[in-house]
Amino acid sequence: MATTIQISNELRNLLVNRKMHPRDTFEDVIFDLIEDTMELSEETKKNLAEIEKDVEKNGYKNFVSFEQIKKEAGL
Repeated sequence: MATTIQISNELRNLLVNRKMHPRDTFEDVIFDLIEDTMELSEETKKNLAEIEKDVEKNGYKNFVSFEQIKKEAGL
């Protein structure tokens, strides 16, 4: 069920400025803000611990930089 809320122009402008993409809805922005404050799930904590162990053991050789991904994608 959808609902409507009233917000001030000031809050609306703040939400607009937080959009990552022009097509993002205010709901997207609010979910992003809420997500930032949520605790990590146990599965995420486990995955992060595994990544940390891999980095300690092998360094960063198993990872690809964002720049390398862009280059390979022709961007």
